[in-house]
Amino acid sequence: MSHSDSQPDDADVARDPQAASDSDAVTEDLSRKSAIENEETELLSQSGNPDLGPLEGGRWRPVRPDELLKKPRAGVDEETIDSPADSKQAVQLERRQELEHKLRENPTDLDGFLELASIYREEERPLEAKRLLTQAAQIFPEEERVRYQLEEAILARSLQQFREVSELAHRLKTAEAQRELERSRSDWACRRIDVCRARLERDPTQTTLRMALAEAKFDAELFEDSFAEAGRLLELDEFAPAAHFLRARCLIAIGKDLAAMKELRAVALRKAVIAPTRLKRPALKMLNELSEKLGLDATGQQYREHLERMESSGSDHA
Repeated sequence: MSHSDSQPDDADVARDPQAASDSDAVTEDLSRKSAIENEETELLSQSGNPDLGPLEGGRWRPVRPDELLKKPRAGVDEETIDSPADSKQAVQLERRQELEHKLRENPTDLDGFLELASIYREEERPLEAKRLLTQAAQIFPEEERVRYQLEEAILARSLQQFREVSELAHRLKTAEAQRELERSRSDWACRRIDVCRARLERDPTQTTLRMALAEAKFDAELFEDSFAEAGRLLELDEFAPAAHFLRARCLIAIGKDLAAMKELRAVALRKAVIAPTRLKRPALKMLNELSEKLGLDATGQQYREHLERMESSGSDHA
């Protein structure tokens, strides 16, 4: 059959009204199909190819800033469009469940333990991470990564409890809630002490942990121990101002105000090692307060003048 036999020409359509009507219907159907395909292509380009993973630019890629300004198209339910965060959570949930099942079947997979602990940490579930890593530490007692992550989980759980109880005590304002707050604060301090000591025993060169240990001891109300621990940092310029300031707080806590003023002067007035403003300003204020408390009016006036000069100049140098 020739082309002329199968396809009517314009003259034939003009002579046959029914053929013209059929031709219009076919054209309209093709146009509608093309529009649907174009819309699907646009949807795919904006939401990501569902056949690709997140690293290949698939559905779970991060949203671009310009996409946040786009309004949903008519007829598309916003709730049916998964956000990147929801998709990530779904993938993470699936991976977590997979690892939990895998470790029940094979509890000797070190990488599996560490990955699952990392997921728990991202999900802010330190108690589960602590239980998991305690099990891992029994299986891999010499593995430093397990030991370190277990310490992090212990700290995270203690801090989480402290924050939760703090919010509860603030809301209830009862004696029982206050006692629980003190217990949580003490636990948070003790857990920090334990971890700092353990890490310093493994690596004594971690000087930063010395300051953290001294501060934790202060929070545990071990003021004399905190004072001594901070004293080990006085010869290090990087830590000296903070160490002097902490030692002053320890002395004030045990009622040795005059000795505390000596430590505060090392923070506020020392020229060889200039303390940062965040320490120098409160040190001058505390010196002024202690001077008033002890009746040292002339001395207090000097500290006030130092503070005024520092405030007016906006500088650490008074």
